[in-house]
Amino acid sequence: MSSVMPQPATDAILACTVSRDVQNFDLLIEDMESALGESWGDLGFAESLAFFGQPEADGMEFIALAMDDADEENMPLMTEIITQAKARGLKVILIAEDVTPSALHSLLRQGADEFVPYPLPEGELAEAIERLRTPPPAPAAAAGGTTLDARAQKDGAVIVVHGLAGGTGATTLAVNLAWELANIETAGGPSVCLIDFDLQYGSVSTFLDLPRREVVYEMLSDTEGMDEEIFGQALLTYEEKLSVLTAPSDMLPLDLITAEDIERVLNMARNQFDYVIVDMPSTLVQWSETVLTAAHIYFATLELDMRSAQNTLRFKRALQSEELPIEKLRYVLNRAPKFTDLNAKSRVKRMAESLAIGIDLQLPDGGKPITQANDHGMPLAASAPKSPLRKEIVKLAASIHSLRDADAAAA
Repeated sequence: MSSVMPQPATDAILACTVSRDVQNFDLLIEDMESALGESWGDLGFAESLAFFGQPEADGMEFIALAMDDADEENMPLMTEIITQAKARGLKVILIAEDVTPSALHSLLRQGADEFVPYPLPEGELAEAIERLRTPPPAPAAAAGGTTLDARAQKDGAVIVVHGLAGGTGATTLAVNLAWELANIETAGGPSVCLIDFDLQYGSVSTFLDLPRREVVYEMLSDTEGMDEEIFGQALLTYEEKLSVLTAPSDMLPLDLITAEDIERVLNMARNQFDYVIVDMPSTLVQWSETVLTAAHIYFATLELDMRSAQNTLRFKRALQSEELPIEKLRYVLNRAPKFTDLNAKSRVKRMAESLAIGIDLQLPDGGKPITQANDHGMPLAASAPKSPLRKEIVKLAASIHSLRDADAAAA
């Protein structure tokens, strides 16, 4: 590896890291050496612009632009580096640590080809390089969407996640449960559809780095005319494993759609998929009853605080007053205390007793890696596979899948 400017004395320079100080990204150095041997160099931000025009840069394939939160002050320079690299036919891998989502979004729109979070997940840089070197597939005859079978009658299980207060991890649970179910078998596994019914603040698309599209609003505004083709066109596919109906591109009133619209969408999804995971808004709306009635399991997430306790009590009373099937509710405590925290565990017991509920599932606090995974648009399986939160969600997915297999065998 060359220290400052690339010196192609022996091996041709195939790539360069571009950073304020590459020593701040020691894992990147290791992965670059593993992938390219000595065929790479290192450049500072300013000197990279000068080097792009040198003859030594003619054989380069890509640059790895590494930045952290301190570099956000130099966003115009970051943008110029990407622009100049693309103008010279170079691919750009963006390596970012603690960078805000808005900055990432801006740089990706400027033309960065790949994004890898730092610290680097094992093997992720090598996979990104391989994707850069693989020619893109020929465009499909029809634009976007998922091809569905009009004859399908799968009678899929509906699993709903509802946050009883903001920040209780409902969307994190919904996204990662859907992903784990989609990958629960190595081959021929169940088909899974993840639906974001939070029409105003839904963030499933953010957590999976998927675009919001106008076609979702068009489909929801005319469900009477919806068929398998229209529904399929509204879906996006994540990593060829998970079908996703994101929230619409614009913030819409929750009463824009009716109970009948929701019923049609759920029926369509159940016919086409083995599992339908629904992320609900925290607000109760006129069609909440429709979703609860259709649900096989209805997870309600809360935390060990007063707002969650008060909201849980009001939520429970509201359902009981309408004589709705509250037996479907499964209460999930997010950021649950550790096994050794006996004081906090006694608080959990007292809260459950005072609310007359059972805490069916306790999810550990995954800490900063969970926020980073969501900001980077990646499931925990890819960004934090050893997270204790991810391990609990894997167990939950396995339990749900085993129950479905048992029901299928009994039938």
